[in-house]
Amino acid sequence: MTELAKTFDPAAIETRWYAHWEEQGLFRPERPGAEPWTIVNPPPNVTGSLHIGHALDNTLQDILVRHARLQGKDARWVVGTDHAGIATQMVVERNLAKEGVKRTDLGREAFVDKVWEWKAESGGAITGQLRRLGCSMDWANERFTMDEGFSKAVLKVFVQLHRDGLLYRDKRLVNWDPHFGTAISDLEVETREVQGSFWHLRYPLADGSGEIRVATTRPETLLADMAVAVHPEDPRYTALIGKQVRLPITGRLVPIVGDEHADPALGSGAVKITPGHDFNDFEVGRRAGIEARDMLNMLDAKAEVTQTADGLIPSDLLGLDRFEARKAIVARLKEEGFLVPHVDKDGNEHDAEPRTIQTPYGDRSGVVIEPWLTDQWYVDAKTLAQPAIEAVRSGKTQIVPKSWEKTYFNWMENIQPWCVSRQLWWGHRIPAWFAEDGRVFVAETEEAAQAEAGEGVALTRDPDVLDTWFSSALWPFATLGWPENTDPTLGGRYSNDVLISGFDILFFWDARMMMQGLHFMGDVPFRKLYLHGLVRAADGAKMSKSKGNTVDPLGLIDRYGADALRFFMAAMESQGRDIKMDEKRVEGYRNFATKLWNASRFAQANGIGASTTLEPPAATLAVNKWIVAEAVACVQAVDLAFADLRFDGAANAIYQFVWSRFCDWYLELIKPVLQGEGAEGADETRAVAGWVLDQILVMLHPFMPFITEELWHAMGTRSNDLIVARWPIADARALDPAASQEIDWVIRLVSEVRAARTELNVPPGARLPIHVRDASPLTAERLAAQGNVLARLARVDVATGAVPAGGALQIVVDEATFVLPLEGVVDLEAERARLTKAIAAAEKERDSLAARLDNPSFVGRAKPEAVEKARADHADKQAEATRLQAALGRLG
Repeated sequence: MTELAKTFDPAAIETRWYAHWEEQGLFRPERPGAEPWTIVNPPPNVTGSLHIGHALDNTLQDILVRHARLQGKDARWVVGTDHAGIATQMVVERNLAKEGVKRTDLGREAFVDKVWEWKAESGGAITGQLRRLGCSMDWANERFTMDEGFSKAVLKVFVQLHRDGLLYRDKRLVNWDPHFGTAISDLEVETREVQGSFWHLRYPLADGSGEIRVATTRPETLLADMAVAVHPEDPRYTALIGKQVRLPITGRLVPIVGDEHADPALGSGAVKITPGHDFNDFEVGRRAGIEARDMLNMLDAKAEVTQTADGLIPSDLLGLDRFEARKAIVARLKEEGFLVPHVDKDGNEHDAEPRTIQTPYGDRSGVVIEPWLTDQWYVDAKTLAQPAIEAVRSGKTQIVPKSWEKTYFNWMENIQPWCVSRQLWWGHRIPAWFAEDGRVFVAETEEAAQAEAGEGVALTRDPDVLDTWFSSALWPFATLGWPENTDPTLGGRYSNDVLISGFDILFFWDARMMMQGLHFMGDVPFRKLYLHGLVRAADGAKMSKSKGNTVDPLGLIDRYGADALRFFMAAMESQGRDIKMDEKRVEGYRNFATKLWNASRFAQANGIGASTTLEPPAATLAVNKWIVAEAVACVQAVDLAFADLRFDGAANAIYQFVWSRFCDWYLELIKPVLQGEGAEGADETRAVAGWVLDQILVMLHPFMPFITEELWHAMGTRSNDLIVARWPIADARALDPAASQEIDWVIRLVSEVRAARTELNVPPGARLPIHVRDASPLTAERLAAQGNVLARLARVDVATGAVPAGGALQIVVDEATFVLPLEGVVDLEAERARLTKAIAAAEKERDSLAARLDNPSFVGRAKPEAVEKARADHADKQAEATRLQAALGRLG
């Protein structure tokens, strides 16, 4: 047994134990023949640093991994980092810019070499931060989405999908980032509210018979307009469908088409259609019979005006930035009489109507994203989605919480082609080669592409790279040696037991792993998909750097320890709900760890050490039978919570058992036994207490790994580390209902006496006699057996004979009334007066709050938080009045 320090200091133990676990290979110990259990970590960006969302996601995963390991399973947590194409390229370009160098100065190969150099020197800092959190990952087999083996898997998947007709090249609209010059995914688009303008324009009919008015927030795109849409049932325009308008500035003739996209109730009911620069217009254009190859493009990769295929854009507009072009075009429209002025409520005319506009921005570049028509590589997601939909419908993969299934089905059933190409230099180079005649050859190597093209055919490799979500979708099987490993189950590890993910990447990562896994492995990549919420600021707002309300988890670990932060995350993780960050609660769980530390020090001081048995020791004393039953009940509750992935349920069951049952009651109840106050069974009690403390350490270990490992070894010599100990067995044979009922009775009686003494201002040191009326034989027996306990914990002495006359405190527990005479101990009249006054004050506040809550004006106009506070205060005052009434009644 190693004597524990007086004060619990997380920093003193965390680094030491983590290094020990990793050095000894305990994150994946050798367990031949054990049941395999696997989970994969959503690979963080190699450029990333630990944020509070990572802390939640990885804490939940580590809890499950440690629990599975304690159950004796061959638990493996697959770990690695994502090459993070655009983010990594941006970091390295910024570093080069400090030296006055651009990537174009270096050329592609030299720039990629620079990225690898950066990765070797600075990349992956987040892996060290995950270690600080206590994540027991399989670091010995750490992967990177650009390592050699993973890259082979990416090439094979791309080529095979192409051969299967599920991957193709097409011209479509993409989210284009003009700053980086690449397509980006929806996840990388951030929508902001911007104060903009709504311009109203006149488009004259080509036959000179009149005009049609349209409204737009982007007047510059009229340079590539290809139609005007009206609702086919809008009586104002039915006669115009099929006619043409002559566009301002370009003079292009475009048709008026009928399409339900046009809303008769919005603006004029007529909409300009620019299919090459708007996602909705793209679909309208296709419905109108315009092929993508024929759609006009008026912007280049830098979002500067370029000439359209028909050559109708005036030369003075060419080369202008899109926003400069907007100003020039509005000025020209106004000059030529095509701009309809907006008249405000005061009768004043303005060029445009003010309007708040939802505007897409690149989350990294910070520039406005442009819908842009370009040739890209696409995956036929609709076909791949069908088996993934069926897997969830059939229950082969279970989504938790189940409420997310509806969202999953809705997105998957309406899924669009997936753009997988990116115009970057860092990433998996697309294995496609172009011949001069336009033919494309897709193969895993240049030699194979050349062989397919034929000798003498000049080939040029596609300069683009793959979307990082394409490669990360292969994570569950590419990390395990596929395609070199031909075992379809990859050693029984491919189909993970569970995947934990934020709901925000359900479609970008989780669903795509389902699609790729089912297509290439013939089975689902995970049996359960657990979707957790977001960690929000204390006021419920979404955290963001721009708001300045982010929380640094490493700072919380510095202040309170990793165990406290982890327990907070688990205890607050309630299925389907976001977590509100509350540093006070993290501090509270640090106090919980301190309480366990002090309980262990008490155990050491009283000769209680490590248990020598897995089974509960034999017990004869009711208090020991009771705590064994409570421990078994806690194991049962935690087992059920783990089965249902109720992290909050498991954490709170352990918390209540440790704090209330073990520390607050059991250790107090056994003091008379341990200190020899006339009771027998000290050796039995030490054995039971040591066994229960061991059960606590094992159950708590997945949540608080550091303190539990420290206490495990401090309590005595062990044959193994706690991280590889055995999970407790909830053996119902250890239950003794009679003993449990007796101790529950003691706890209720002591609690009632303590509360009554406090309410009636009985001096803490005063010892009172306790008489009983109407006691059953069982109650009398319990009083006799538990006298020492009642004397120590309630400061009462069991009395016999008649109850003395005068005022007394009275308590009813079950069938019996307990009477504690108060004559000479408190001033009864003064106490009655005090309670009466306190009751009146509480009732007055209660009634005042009730009147406010009954006032519709207050409830309807006040802020929701003010109404909620009033309700809570009303409930508190009601409870206070009730409690004080009971105290007055007890005076007899």
